[in-house]
Amino acid sequence: MALIKNEKSLNYNLNHDYQVPQNQSDDSLQGLTGKYILCGEDDKDDEDFLHETFTNVDPSYTLVFVNNASKLLHMLRLVPDSGLPCLILLDYNMPEMNGAEILGEIKQQLRYEKIPKVIWSTSGSSIFRERCIELGANDYLTKPSSVNEMIALARHILSFC
Repeated sequence: MALIKNEKSLNYNLNHDYQVPQNQSDDSLQGLTGKYILCGEDDKDDEDFLHETFTNVDPSYTLVFVNNASKLLHMLRLVPDSGLPCLILLDYNMPEMNGAEILGEIKQQLRYEKIPKVIWSTSGSSIFRERCIELGANDYLTKPSSVNEMIALARHILSFC
């Protein structure tokens, strides 16, 4: 299930269970209006950090969170071309598949080709970075350790939308 957060309405609970907003079908982004970023993130603290920072930097974006690869890929398949996200942000270390494996799956579908994809990770591994860039990531970023670094990172990520 997806977890949708935006400034006006936080539709989530601590178990990452999706609650269907009015006019939106389960497991779908079809009812979502405006610019949104599809985020693959399984860590609640990182999710909250992303949400808070992006809301402060530019509240016009909605962040849609999923906590594993199969949910992310399933949601992308359900969305019509006109409703694709402006960006896909992936944690490198996700359950089921890592960020590189998810990029590999996404790369097989031409309809996702123009969507910017950014990986963020606790690892600064040049091997991971090179592999992700080869698989279509626009950038590979190391997760920040301070609020100021996160604000700069959020601005950088939003520059891809």
